[in-house]
Amino acid sequence: MERRRLLGRLPLKIVVPVVLLLMAAIAVWQWRGQRGQAAHFRTVEITRGELLVTINATGTVEPEEVIDVGAQVAGRIVAFGQDAKGGAVDYGSRVMAGMVLARIDDSLYSAEAASAEAQLRSAKAGLQKAQADLFRASQDWQRAQKLGPSEALSQSSYDTYHSAYKSAAAQVAVGRAAIAQAAAALQRAQRNLGYCVITSPVDGVIIDRRVNIGQTVVASLNAPSLFLLAKDLTRIQVWVAVNEADIGRIHPGMPVHFTVDAFPGETFRGEVGKVRLNAAMNQNVVTYTVEISTDNSNGRLLPYLTANVEFELEQVANSLLVPNAALRWSPTDPKQVVSRFRADLANKGRGAHDAGGRKKEAGVQRAGTLWVLDGGQVRPQAVTIGQSDGQLTAVTGDGLHEGMVVVTGVQSQANGDRKSESGNPFTPKFAGGGRQNQRPQ
Repeated sequence: MERRRLLGRLPLKIVVPVVLLLMAAIAVWQWRGQRGQAAHFRTVEITRGELLVTINATGTVEPEEVIDVGAQVAGRIVAFGQDAKGGAVDYGSRVMAGMVLARIDDSLYSAEAASAEAQLRSAKAGLQKAQADLFRASQDWQRAQKLGPSEALSQSSYDTYHSAYKSAAAQVAVGRAAIAQAAAALQRAQRNLGYCVITSPVDGVIIDRRVNIGQTVVASLNAPSLFLLAKDLTRIQVWVAVNEADIGRIHPGMPVHFTVDAFPGETFRGEVGKVRLNAAMNQNVVTYTVEISTDNSNGRLLPYLTANVEFELEQVANSLLVPNAALRWSPTDPKQVVSRFRADLANKGRGAHDAGGRKKEAGVQRAGTLWVLDGGQVRPQAVTIGQSDGQLTAVTGDGLHEGMVVVTGVQSQANGDRKSESGNPFTPKFAGGGRQNQRPQ
C-alpha cells in the first residue's frame, strides 16, 4: 500500500519514461536471448600415426573342398551308418574313408543279382552240352574223312557229317558268348547291389544330411544328393565378391583381415589365394569372386558365415592424420574467417571431397583445404591429400604439424540449446535447427 501511495505521488512525466525504459530493456533482453548466439567451433588436433589403406567387401566362409555324396540307385533309405564316435551319422559327424553313411533297401537289387547268377549257371550248362555235341560231331567227321565219298559212304552222308561238325563248333562259340553276357549281367547286378550301401569317399566332416530314414531317393538322369561332406575344415576359404573398380588392385598373396558376426571383436587373418575370372553381373554391377585362404585349426570358423573383409592395400607410416570431416567442412559466414583470409572463402577448399570415405589409388594425391582455429576465427591451410581409410586421411603441407587444431564443424550456444553445423548438406535438420540425439564431441 505504501509503494502504491509513493507511485501515486510521483509525477506522470517521470513514471511513463521509466515504464517505457523498463519495457524496452526487457524486449532487448528477450531478443538477445533468442537471437544472440556465441559460435563455438568443433575442433580436433592433427595426429601422427600409421594409416592402413583397405578395400572393404563382404564374403562367405566356405570349406576348401566339398564333396557331394549321392546315390546311383533308387530306393528307400532304411538305415544310417555310424560315425567315428559310434553314433548315427548326422550333421557334424566325423567320418573316415570307406565308412558306411547310409543303406538303401536292396531287396530288388538282390533279386536281380540272384537272377543274373542263375543265368550265368544256365549259360555254363549250355556250353557244356554244346561242347559234348561238338565232341560227337568231331568224331563222326573224322571217320567220314577216313572213308571219304565211296561205296561205303555216300556223298550226302559225308556232307551231313561235315555240316554237323561245323554246327556243333558254332554252338560252342554261342555258349561261350552267353557265359560272357551272363557274367556281365551278374557283375552289373552285383554293382547295383553294392550301390545300396553309401560309403564315404574321403575322410571329413558331414556338413549337411539331406535325407531321412524312410525317404525314397530316385536316381534317374541325375544322382540325388544325400550328404555334403567337407574334406578338411582346418583349412577354410572366404569367397568375396569384389567390384570391378577395385579388382585391379587385388593380387594373390595380398594380406587380408576379416571379422564375422558370430565372434564380435575378433579379427581373423588370411591372404588372397586366387581371383576367379568368371565375372558375375547383378543389376549392371560386375563383380569378381576372390578366394581367401585362412587357417582354421582351432575350428572356430563355421562354414557359410558372413565375413566382413578388408584387403590391406597399403600401410602409410608416420603420417599426419586428420578426420575426413575436417577436409569436408568450410565456413559459411565470412565473419568466422580471419579478415585477411576472407577472400579465400570463395574457394572453400572443396578439392577434398574424395576424402569423405572413398579410397584413393596408390600414389594419387589431391589438393585440399583445412580450416585452422586462429583465436576466435578460422584461417585456411592448404594441404595435399594422401591415402584414406574411410575415417582418417593422411595430409602433408607447409606449416602442418602434429597437434595443430583444425575445425570439423560449428556449435552454437543459445538458451541452453546446442546447434551444430557441419559440412554435410544431407544431415537432417530438426525443430530449433539442431540434430536429434546429437552426441557430444
